[in-house]
Amino acid sequence: MEHISMSIEDGIAVITLDRPDKLNAFTTTMENELIEAFDSTDANDAVRAVILTGAGRAFCAGADLSSGAETFSEWSAESNGTDADGDDLRRDGGGRVVLRMFDSLKPIIAAINGPAVGVGITMTLAADFRLAADDARMGFVFNRRGLVPESCSSWLLPKLVPLQRALDWIYSGRIFTATEAFSAGLVYRLHSREDLLGEATALAHSLTRDSAPVSVALSRQMIWRMLGVEHPMVAHRVESIGINARGAQADVREGVEAFLEKREAVFPDRCSDAMPDLFSSHLPRPRW
Repeated sequence: MEHISMSIEDGIAVITLDRPDKLNAFTTTMENELIEAFDSTDANDAVRAVILTGAGRAFCAGADLSSGAETFSEWSAESNGTDADGDDLRRDGGGRVVLRMFDSLKPIIAAINGPAVGVGITMTLAADFRLAADDARMGFVFNRRGLVPESCSSWLLPKLVPLQRALDWIYSGRIFTATEAFSAGLVYRLHSREDLLGEATALAHSLTRDSAPVSVALSRQMIWRMLGVEHPMVAHRVESIGINARGAQADVREGVEAFLEKREAVFPDRCSDAMPDLFSSHLPRPRW
């Protein structure tokens, strides 16, 4: 990979935006490599969780603007696919990454180690948790560039923070501190820059160490996909399918026996071959 790197240790994959000399500015290459990386972590049963972070002193400075004032006019003249209505257009690259993250089978923790602006902050909205260095600064700067929110942030951000705070950040495009992000609920925890990756790793282990991989994957998709449904009956139906499907699988027998025998469970089912379909008849599959 050219603009990111990835390592896997003790069940935790660390995906690093790796253009430190450019403050990890987002490129089409980075977009495609991030999608490939999440494909890889989903396919690897040894991976239990994913950490997304940046190399050097920044998390991500936003889109690469090295083409100058023509960056987005050139961008909008290209096509890379069709939208939901079949229209031919250049789809938002950050949105493609976020849609892939939304569909991840593994929990995602964004470790925001430094400045995160534009797509650098919006791509983290599809993470399950955002940890930040206590001196990090963030900004949804699109209106200050004449653009609009992207990376599905107009859908995600108001679900994560109070509406008026989301509107403040979006309308003004101002840069704000990690402390403000934490107070608003955008960031889960603050840590020193030196401790951030270690704390993210500890969180990843605590989320997955004692849980069945297939159950975590299904629970993640259930929680995220239920954010947009119109009635709790949809959730009831999906949950009923899930209880019936999982009840017939080996994990549940092992989980109950381990509890009764007062020992740690060793779950045999794997995401690669034991994922029941809970959603196809009720919800569209994300398309990135």
